[in-house]
Amino acid sequence: MNDETFDDITSLRGRLEELRIEHRDLDEAIARLSQVPAEDELVLRRLKKRKLVLRDRIAAIEHLLDPDEPA
Repeated sequence: MNDETFDDITSLRGRLEELRIEHRDLDEAIARLSQVPAEDELVLRRLKKRKLVLRDRIAAIEHLLDPDEPA
């Protein structure tokens, strides 16, 4: 593994951790907003949509870091 590949993997792992933290934070915010009367349903829908986008990005990075088939 060369230095550039190592840097790419390290960068992907860092980004993956950032996305996981943001996903967890959104999950907590959605849970809090769901407990109060629906004053701003639009905000709740946007948060849920953002969470789904993050989930997809997390899955894509995980696949890049650990592909199913050996290279």
